[in-house]
Amino acid sequence: MHKKPLILFVEDDLELGPLLMRVLGEHGYTTQWVTSAEDALQLMPAVSPDLIICDRMLPGMDGLSFCKRVRSLGHTLQILMLTALNAESNMVEGLDAGADDYLGKPFSYQVLLAKLRAMLRRVAIAGTQEVLQLADLTLQVADRSVQRAGTVIKLTAREFHLLYYLLRHKGQVKSRAEILEAVWGFDFDPGTNVVDVYLNYLRNKIDKPFDHKLLHTYIGMGYALRETP
Repeated sequence: MHKKPLILFVEDDLELGPLLMRVLGEHGYTTQWVTSAEDALQLMPAVSPDLIICDRMLPGMDGLSFCKRVRSLGHTLQILMLTALNAESNMVEGLDAGADDYLGKPFSYQVLLAKLRAMLRRVAIAGTQEVLQLADLTLQVADRSVQRAGTVIKLTAREFHLLYYLLRHKGQVKSRAEILEAVWGFDFDPGTNVVDVYLNYLRNKIDKPFDHKLLHTYIGMGYALRETP
């Protein structure tokens, strides 16, 4: 990683662009700003960013298509999506497209900076040789691989971070609020079901094909990875 984290900012708002560049620079980040997804894709090989901040509504290729393109090229760097479309369904669309986090406009710069710190911590974690295990389920951080009973399990970036968090706290019941803060890095409406949705995705991959269940729901309390309920 660069001595100063390098952030590629993809935003066509000619007022927000310079303003955010200045804020990020004041907080120790090196930045590159482009106004289209096409320009970002051309620039990425040259600058090797540590993190991308991308507006959803862009001229030409939109933010969702850009995220999908970045992931299809094999890039695993963190992507934060900015958008005025901040309904829960829009957030889920962004995350499913390959974004790692989502921030609605207008936003607080303090919240943005907190998200960036959390995302870059996840980058640092990904560089470790840590291996987490519960029963026959194994997660290797370095190559982001997951296996159960010798079967390779393919997870999205969000599912991987969710499993990592639960394995780091195996045996402990974690509430929806705790999971949201740790894995998503931001607060949803308390009535959101995004945690339940992603835990269901995870359960279908790590538990459903196997006889012994590891992911348990504790009604009114939360969720836990345990060998026994």
